[in-house]
Amino acid sequence: MLRPLVISLLITTTLTSCNLLPHKESNQQKAVARVYDKYLYQDDLAGVIPAGTNADDSIEITAAYINNWIRQELLLKQAEDNLAETNRDFTDQIEQYRNTLIIYAYESELVKQKLDTVVPMAEIEDYYLKNQANFLLHENIVQASYVILDKKSRVAAKVKTLLQSSREADKEKLQALCEENEADFMINNESWMSFSDLARKIPLEVDDQQEFLSKYKFFEVADSTNLYFVAISAYKGKESISPMNFKSEDIRTLLLNKRKAELLKQMEADLISDAVKRKKYEIFKK
Repeated sequence: MLRPLVISLLITTTLTSCNLLPHKESNQQKAVARVYDKYLYQDDLAGVIPAGTNADDSIEITAAYINNWIRQELLLKQAEDNLAETNRDFTDQIEQYRNTLIIYAYESELVKQKLDTVVPMAEIEDYYLKNQANFLLHENIVQASYVILDKKSRVAAKVKTLLQSSREADKEKLQALCEENEADFMINNESWMSFSDLARKIPLEVDDQQEFLSKYKFFEVADSTNLYFVAISAYKGKESISPMNFKSEDIRTLLLNKRKAELLKQMEADLISDAVKRKKYEIFKK
């Protein structure tokens, strides 16, 4: 890669014999770099440097941009000089890409304006019940609550007792106690999480997860600095049917994508039907 010093030399020594840099006719701005007969002008650098950037970083960012422009133009010139004409003609591909972008932009705007994004829970539940075979678990999941305390904490015994209680009043006491002692905690009633995610939060190594989950509803571990208390209120093993609330967001997304596809399909059908009625297109016989 060309270094900033090289750029400086290019700018100051190679542009014109009379040391006057060429100007862009539209606004008389000076060029900052040249590759063959192509010039990079000062206004081409507009927006390159983020607002609030200090002077040293601005110089570095500008130099990097100019270096990259020079590299790209040199490679482009080399490619154009060495490729056959047929290999340099991308007119059809560019036109197709442009058409694809325009259609995509229009469809996105149409979806934004017309797609109903409200998915009632009844619709999610209906889809779940009719397609349960598609929702087999690929990993063990749990409903778990945990509290992580400093190893020297004086409330460890109380936290341990409250965490194992199923009474709502005790859960409220536990939350207040955790907040008061700035503990890392999660008191969970209904949400599911993968056991692997839990094991990444808690320093726990388990060879047989399902056997472990079948034996322990509460466990505690410790490392050099912390105590970890975990209560498992429910679990489901790998290959069993996923609970609906574990997959509800996935189902919602799936249903929305289905609506989107139907909306776009109907839009295309209406467009073609209208074009036929108004004789906006025709296919010529050979």
